[in-house]
Amino acid sequence: MPNVDLSDRQKAILRLIVQEYIRSATPVSSKMITHDYSLGVSSATVRNEMAILEELGYVLQPHTSAGRVPTDAGYRYFVENLMVWDMLPFNEQCMISHQFHQARLELDQWLQLSASILAHTSHNAALITVPKGGCCLLKHLEIIAVQDTIALLILVLQGGIVKQQILTLEQPTPQAELSMLARQLTAEWLGLTAHGVTNCPKQFMPLGQVVQQVVGEAMERIDARYSSDVYRDGLLNLLNQPEFKDERNNLHQIIRALEEHWVIEQLVSATLQGGGIQIIIGGEDKWNELSQISIVLASYGVNDKVSGVMGVLGPTRMPYERTVSVVRYMSQLMSDLIGNLYG
Repeated sequence: MPNVDLSDRQKAILRLIVQEYIRSATPVSSKMITHDYSLGVSSATVRNEMAILEELGYVLQPHTSAGRVPTDAGYRYFVENLMVWDMLPFNEQCMISHQFHQARLELDQWLQLSASILAHTSHNAALITVPKGGCCLLKHLEIIAVQDTIALLILVLQGGIVKQQILTLEQPTPQAELSMLARQLTAEWLGLTAHGVTNCPKQFMPLGQVVQQVVGEAMERIDARYSSDVYRDGLLNLLNQPEFKDERNNLHQIIRALEEHWVIEQLVSATLQGGGIQIIIGGEDKWNELSQISIVLASYGVNDKVSGVMGVLGPTRMPYERTVSVVRYMSQLMSDLIGNLYG
């Protein structure tokens, strides 16, 4: 859903609804907003603005007599337009840094401690993947005719990884034409990551477009493999969240999904490609199993050497400002520690 240009008053009211609902887990009424905050308008005006926000899909009213609660779209608008991106308080930085200085100089200890600190500091669940070598880079590809409408794609990546995949052609294609296409694509994609191949702006013939999709997806799968080693902590913290106290079956479904490697692999791939802090709200229509939670993720490591992903997951009613500051600080701290190992 695209962001609508809200008025300053509507932005202020939406911010208060999100912040108050995160704090209390109860619907936010117009009376509460006018009583607790000085907006300089009447309760009726606030109700009218809330009705507009509801029409736009940013809030909803669980019951006729209840106040409003944010929708996933409301949370998305909040994190993209209204959230204050602040630093983790200095005293907490010092406390966390001290814990790492007390730990042994071992990666395993750092990973366990990172997951524990993320979970404890956010009061939600946390995960961190073991840092592995950087994204694969394309070195060479060949397309070899096998039958009239079947060809073999051979993908060679830097580091010696070789992948083969069958291509179905729309029509018989001479080997000379396939070889010319392979040379053109190799020259265009040499040294690119999966993201670079997939988003290459050059327009190719239909078969080239098919190869572009196949190569990009194959490289993404290879990049995602190193999410198989994951440290987790704090899953039981989700039991204390009001959203899940009476819905244990839904919570169990979420936990099972996070135990599945393919979910973690996709999250890792999305984070490494996107860079920076990634905030996934309600599954973003990509992961139905995660429709009731939000995840704040960040990559860490040393550019072109090793990288991993860490993050916090909890209900969509997550304190995003606080969580982002924790994840951002921890990712920088772990990047510094890993940098010392590879310095």
